[in-house]
Amino acid sequence: MMSKCRECHHQVSADAVACPGCGAPYPARAKWDGYGFEYRSDTTLFGLPLLHISFKYRPNRTPVVARGVIAIGQFACGGLTLSQFGIGLISISQFTVAGFALAQFALAYRLIAQIGIHVQEGTGQFVIRLADLLNRF
Repeated sequence: MMSKCRECHHQVSADAVACPGCGAPYPARAKWDGYGFEYRSDTTLFGLPLLHISFKYRPNRTPVVARGVIAIGQFACGGLTLSQFGIGLISISQFTVAGFALAQFALAYRLIAQIGIHVQEGTGQFVIRLADLLNRF
C-alpha cells in the first residue's frame, strides 16, 4: 500500500522506515514524535501519571524523561524511580539524587550505594556523610 510522505509528499510505502526523497523517518505516519517506547497511564495522582515509562527520544535525539508517581526510564523523575539517571523520593538508579536510594552513585538522605553522599545514613563501598565532607573544607 502506497502513501505520501508527510514532509515532501513523495510516494512511499506505508511500512517505509525512511522517505527515499527527503529521508524523513516513518514518512507515511501523519505525525511522528520520536524513536523508542513510551507509556503513560491515564490514572493520575497529584497531577502526575501513576505510571510513566519512557525509553524514547524526540526526533532531535532529546530524551523524553519519565515523570510520574512511578517513573521508569533511562531518565526518570518521580516518587519511585527506576532509571539510569533518576531524581525521586525512592530511587533505584545508576546515578541518583533521592530521599532513599539504591544506586551506584548517589546523593541522598539515606542510601545504599557504591559511591555516595548521604545526610542521615548510608552504606556502601565509598560512602560519606555530607556534614563530614563539608567539615573537611
